[in-house]
Amino acid sequence: MLRTIDIIIADDHPIFRKGLRQLIESSVNSYAVKEAEDGKSALQFVEELKPDVTILDVDMPEMNGLEVAKEIEKRRLKTKVIFLTMYKEEELFNEALDHGVLGYILKDNAAKEILNALNAVMKNEYYICPTISNFLVNRNLKEKKLAKSQPGLDDLTHSEKNILRLIAESKTSKEIADELHISYRTVENHRTNICAKLNIHGSHALLKFAFDNKHLL
Repeated sequence: MLRTIDIIIADDHPIFRKGLRQLIESSVNSYAVKEAEDGKSALQFVEELKPDVTILDVDMPEMNGLEVAKEIEKRRLKTKVIFLTMYKEEELFNEALDHGVLGYILKDNAAKEILNALNAVMKNEYYICPTISNFLVNRNLKEKKLAKSQPGLDDLTHSEKNILRLIAESKTSKEIADELHISYRTVENHRTNICAKLNIHGSHALLKFAFDNKHLL
């Protein structure tokens, strides 16, 4: 027997929200859906209920979808995020994926694509609305170009990349040491080695590099 997949739908338009819920619950899979009318409620439900999937409208009162996605990532809440939006904005698309969003659907196509998106993200796969698939192509091309322009990035060890990823989360050396259960001095040595390999000078420059390249780590 298949287990029930728990879902939260966050959208401030009740008719759209309920319509999407009915569509999901009428599918052959076993879904249990809870509704949230704003971003703040959605985040609270994610913390309390720990859903498998959270579907977020980008434009919501209290907190918008991107703010909620950032908090989900920051708090390391284990839910797979699907974005709903009316807008074909490449910058928003890239920022969403940078913060762990797996599904990205235009609201006009939501009824046709939401079940496919749910199936994909539950397998830890991306689902991107076909009408904006060029955004994903552009993103991949930029990542390849950036990787080539930063050859030192490939020379980092697994531990150094892990340190750099945590630096991108604005964590201090002490916080990194505590999280990885290593000494403060070891973290500082890693930082020194990373700077040397990437030809970076200064902690501010290292933080900026880490943040700009977070999606590559």
